[in-house]
Amino acid sequence: MAEDLVLDTAIRDWVLIPLSVVMVLIGVLRFFVSKLMKGSSQLPDPKIVKEGQVIIRARNLRAGANYIPAKSFRARKAYYSNEENGLLHVPKGEAQNPQAQMFSDPNMAMDMMKKNLSMIIPQTLTFAWVNFFFSGFVAAKIPFPLTQRFRAMLQNGIDLSTVDVSYVSSRSWYFLNLFGLRGLFSLILGEENATDDTQRMMQMSGFGMDPSKTLGAEKDGLDIIQHDWALPKFEQRAEAVLRKLVK
Repeated sequence: MAEDLVLDTAIRDWVLIPLSVVMVLIGVLRFFVSKLMKGSSQLPDPKIVKEGQVIIRARNLRAGANYIPAKSFRARKAYYSNEENGLLHVPKGEAQNPQAQMFSDPNMAMDMMKKNLSMIIPQTLTFAWVNFFFSGFVAAKIPFPLTQRFRAMLQNGIDLSTVDVSYVSSRSWYFLNLFGLRGLFSLILGEENATDDTQRMMQMSGFGMDPSKTLGAEKDGLDIIQHDWALPKFEQRAEAVLRKLVK
């Protein structure tokens, strides 16, 4: 039987509220520090911009392939997927290793290191501060019941199986604030400038992807598409829909 605890108001005033305020202030401070660490604005690589625009145009062609004549579709398809000079065709000799490109460009490696430092150092210091001063506190209680699968996530640092799962430890409250304040940061700093650690981790995990593979995948998707012009049958479809409405 899970035990019900009576939380002291001092825990709210000296643990829960300070921890939440500090996490918000650290997120705002990280945003301004990352802006200061960012070097002078550099123009993006024209080749990367061109490849991105080609991929978008090829996807639009696949999405609207049935709304243009077959001759126009074949001409556009050849323009993108031609084996000799198609925009989506990347010769094997010209495919670049993104990791080698990163090491060859010192600015790219430096920017990546600055982003990692602006994310890792504040997290490490904040977690050490929380673990030293607030370890072992039951900081809050969720106002709805939860299953036992949430115990490891919500009661990190508390080894008591008799405590109800809805109680949240101070260490778990830190992690909830770390990954759950993106909405608040988007209101304070703007949608595009929100400090989202989850998004940064995804970008770090996806760093080093080969752009030639993206072009090749889009080329394969364009090659296998079957064209079926929808406009000649539009009158018959409209008539069928109208007959159903009349009936």
